[in-house]
Amino acid sequence: MDREYTQPLDVEALARGVHMSAGHLSREFRRAYGESPYSYLMTRRIERAMALLRRGDLSVTDVCFAVGCSSLGTFSTRFTELVGMPPSAYRTEAANTTAGIPSCLAKQATRPLRNRAPSTG
Repeated sequence: MDREYTQPLDVEALARGVHMSAGHLSREFRRAYGESPYSYLMTRRIERAMALLRRGDLSVTDVCFAVGCSSLGTFSTRFTELVGMPPSAYRTEAANTTAGIPSCLAKQATRPLRNRAPSTG
C-alpha cells in the first residue's frame, strides 16, 4: 500500500496473497497499525497530497486524482479530517509556512498523525 497508494484497495486480493480471509487480515492489520487498511491507505494518500500541495503548481483537483482518489468530495473531507483544514487552505498556508525549508524536513514536520497518542515528552 505504501508503494502503490494510487491503486484501488483490494483487501480480498491482499488477503489471498497472505493466505488469510479478508476479515482476519483487516483485524490483524488494525491490531498492528491501529487503523483499518482503508484508513491507512488514505493516510498515505493524504501525506502524498500534502507534499504535492506544498509544491504549489497543481490544483487541488489535480492532486486528488494524482494520489489515486476518484472523488474530490471524499478527498477533501478526508484531507480536512486528517490535516485539520481543507486542501485549498493547506496549499495556501503551506506555501507560507514551509518556504525555505528543505522538502524532506517539511514532510516530517507536516506529517499527519492519526490514532497516535500525543508525545509526553
